[in-house]
Amino acid sequence: MSFEAKRCGVQFSPPAIVLIYEHKETQKVRKRIIPVRNFSKYSDYSMAAERLKNHARHRDHLLGVSQSQLEKLHIILRDHMQGFSLEHSLASFRLDPDEDLNKLDDEELARKKGQMEELFEKNRRRKDDPDFVYDLEMDFTNIPQEKCSWDDESDDGF
Repeated sequence: MSFEAKRCGVQFSPPAIVLIYEHKETQKVRKRIIPVRNFSKYSDYSMAAERLKNHARHRDHLLGVSQSQLEKLHIILRDHMQGFSLEHSLASFRLDPDEDLNKLDDEELARKKGQMEELFEKNRRRKDDPDFVYDLEMDFTNIPQEKCSWDDESDDGF
């Protein structure tokens, strides 16, 4: 049987992953609620997502859902169990260029680095890309320079 995942979400009470999928043979759209068992606010979200994706009963349905998407859904569930709001959980997935990454714990830092790596790979230009230019030259003289406080202090004649 072949299934195509259309949408994916979470249900907080009882904790579950909600999957909207299309059955390829019958062209019917169905909803599957996958309970998340043995998961607490102290659980490892990546192990739980991997265990769910490899579960014999749900494996065929979750083929179209990436491991990182399942991890994000488990993070949202865990944050809800810890008492955080949905907005807080969703904000933790956004990359803020002004955020001080030195203040994050190891798990949060690894997640942010993974998001940055994913964004880099998405924007990366390879030799076989149709819009690849080998020796791209850009003129940055039209961009206004910001004044920094340390620029004013060093008048050593450089």
